[in-house]
Amino acid sequence: MGRRGYLDWLRGVAVLIMVEAHTFDAWTAPLDRNNAGYRFFILIGGFGAPAFLFLAGVALALAMGARMNKGLTAGDAVRLARRRGWQIFGLAFLFRFQSWVISRGPALTLLKVDILNILGLSMLAATALWGLARTRAARIALFIAAAVAVAAIAPTVRASAAIAALPDPLEWYFHPWAGRSSFTLSPWPAFLFAGVAVGEWLEGARTAPAEQRLTLQLGAIGMALVAAGYAATYFPPAYDHGALWTVAPSFFGVRLGILLMAMPIACAWGARRRGPSWLEEFGVSSLFVYWIHVEMVYGIVSLPLHKGLTLPQVGVSYVGLCVLLFALVRLKNRVMRDWQGGRAKIGQTAIMG
Repeated sequence: MGRRGYLDWLRGVAVLIMVEAHTFDAWTAPLDRNNAGYRFFILIGGFGAPAFLFLAGVALALAMGARMNKGLTAGDAVRLARRRGWQIFGLAFLFRFQSWVISRGPALTLLKVDILNILGLSMLAATALWGLARTRAARIALFIAAAVAVAAIAPTVRASAAIAALPDPLEWYFHPWAGRSSFTLSPWPAFLFAGVAVGEWLEGARTAPAEQRLTLQLGAIGMALVAAGYAATYFPPAYDHGALWTVAPSFFGVRLGILLMAMPIACAWGARRRGPSWLEEFGVSSLFVYWIHVEMVYGIVSLPLHKGLTLPQVGVSYVGLCVLLFALVRLKNRVMRDWQGGRAKIGQTAIMG
């Protein structure tokens, strides 16, 4: 099967959620942060990062399968995926350097841990795990086990004295730290591992109807996870060290379940769509949008807006920012097409000459 447009569409939805989360967090005035509307938008915004990690895992598994279908060995496919993981991890530091150059601040912010750091390391871990299994069924089981294990130990890792004894820049990878670490290695990689398991399952579907049936099964599993996670909140916690509820395994199950429930919706949309979708275009350019919008929202360019708008004003500004970002995506795509076309013409001229 070719590129799954519905996954790009779903990634486009995640882009909108990501921009919404950052915009409302950065620009909402303190007086408006206590009302139900703000809490609702922040709750919805909390699904952006899990969606990106989950979909990155799905894409990784599908890319590995596609490479092997083209004749590459499993070792070659792993090496290419590992190289991509290192690229993402390196881009995390380049992104922090760009932010530091534009907005300045303490030099220590260059080591801040953000989602690109965790995404890159999670991809590297996934490639290591992928190489341990030889069959699709074994890989699915392995990644499900890895996702469950990472989610289950997250509260214990957060409370570990050994983690607290690490040098600060390393501790930030395991324990949230205001201004230095928004994402950690517990439990965020679990979403990517779950995505790899789903991607391996999707890779086994050889026809569109089979894939549609599979996504319906994923949606049913998602409903069960949401129900189980919600029911677990009524039982005494299994951890005695006061772990944050956001890292509880039950909360991970709820968020993963909602992501799985979105799969059949996206697949059904993909089966009915006619022509290109702007959300797909947004999804394909998700890294570009992430790269440019964070500085636009949190950086010096929008300093007068920081914590200075009412909730309705933030809503209007969010819509305007999305329109601007999509225009920039279109501009970027046009420049890339012109550049690639120019290279092709130069190559043809060199051959004919």
